[in-house]
This record gives sequence, C-alpha cells and structure tokens, in this order.
Amino acid sequence: MSTLWVVVPAHQEAARIGATLNALAAQHDRDFTLVVVDNASTDGTAALAHDFARWAPFPVHVLSEPDKGVGCAVDTGFRYAIEHGATWLARTDADCLPHPGWTAGARGALRRGAGLVCGRVDARRDEHGPLGRAAFRLLVRTAALFGRIRPAHHRRHGYLTPYRMHAGNNMAVTAALYEAVGGMPRRPSPTDRLFLNRVRRRTTAIVHAPGMLVENSTRRLRAYGLVGTARWYLDKGPGRHGEDPR
Repeated sequence: MSTLWVVVPAHQEAARIGATLNALAAQHDRDFTLVVVDNASTDGTAALAHDFARWAPFPVHVLSEPDKGVGCAVDTGFRYAIEHGATWLARTDADCLPHPGWTAGARGALRRGAGLVCGRVDARRDEHGPLGRAAFRLLVRTAALFGRIRPAHHRRHGYLTPYRMHAGNNMAVTAALYEAVGGMPRRPSPTDRLFLNRVRRRTTAIVHAPGMLVENSTRRLRAYGLVGTARWYLDKGPGRHGEDPR
C-alpha cells in the first residue's frame, strides 16, 4: 500500500470533479491512494467518484461527510487516510486541475524532509481569459504580501518561521505533523491560514515547491470580484453575497 494518500473534498462538484479525477489519473507518479470526501452534496458528485474508482489506476475510497464545511471534509479525509496507513498526505480540491508532476513534486519535497509543502496555484485556463488569469495572479501576490506584513502573523506571536502563502487546494503534509498540530480546523472556508499558523508554531520545515502546480477555479473571483474575494480571504465573510460559490 502506498504511503502517500491524496484527499479531495467535494461539495456539489458534479460539473467539475470529472476533470479533477482525470488530472489525477494523468499524474506521472501514480503510486498513491485517493480519498474523495463527498461533503453533503445533493448532486451526482459521489456517483461520479464511485464510477471513477472502477477504472482508476490507483485505489480510490469515497467517503461521506455530512457536516458541511471544507475543513470538516479535509479533516475527515486526512484522518481516514492516517488510520489506513498514510504517512504522507496531499490535498487538492474538486474544482482544481493538478499538473502531471503534482504528486511527484509533493513526494519529493516530503522525502527531502519537509513537514508542510506549499505548492503554486494559477487560474484555470478554461474559466478565464488572459485578463482574468492576470487578475487572479495579482490577487494571489497581494494576499501573499499582506500575509507577510500582517502584524498578527509576525514571529513575536510565537511563530517559528515567517509567513508563507499557503493554498489549501495545493498542499502536502506529513501525517505526524498533521496530528501534532491538531489537524485542519473543522469549519467552513477559509481554513488554510489557520492551519498554516498551527504548523508555524510547531516547525520550521515549511517549504515552497514550484513543481507542485495546480490550476485553481476562479468562481469566487467572478462571483465576489477582487474586493469581495480579498475580504473573504481576510476571514471577513461573504459580505452581501450568499453561500461560498466554491
């Protein structure tokens, strides 16, 4: 059994999860086990995952997590993987497209001693043109800069290492470190910064792996706009908007 397990949380992703699963099947390194966590979907998300499991080039487990929230789904998937022998964990989301070298990049960084690996995200090319993708990159860079200068993230608050941009849909972590920091916060998005700061209080072994590239859905950017999306990532909620479109 593989020591690397990949977890994909999914809520109402029948229209997109097929492309994500195909991207995982096209990985150069397919020595991993996949866990799809259906998070209270009412569409065909779980059925598509079960259909994929019949021909996938690696073992696939499909779980159900009734408590809605990406943190709940990720934590359930990671803990299930650990219980079944995982020592390395990776995550992407059901609306994302990991590039073919994604799992190899995660495995390589963990093998070299990383505790937490942060990958690189770009906008999905099938959702936006060049201007939309440029706006997404600007948003990511702005969020990374703000994270570094934000007073609450300074090392005087007990952090062992400087803040580094961490996208939850493109990460890898050792099972031992995941358990040591108490896991992913079991709550709706955003959870990434909270988890990263738990790790920053525990270890300095946080690395950036440019070879771990994932194309990210820009649905939230389209729904909220630049200001609304920035507000969301600052944990200010959706404002006048309704449920998170992702």
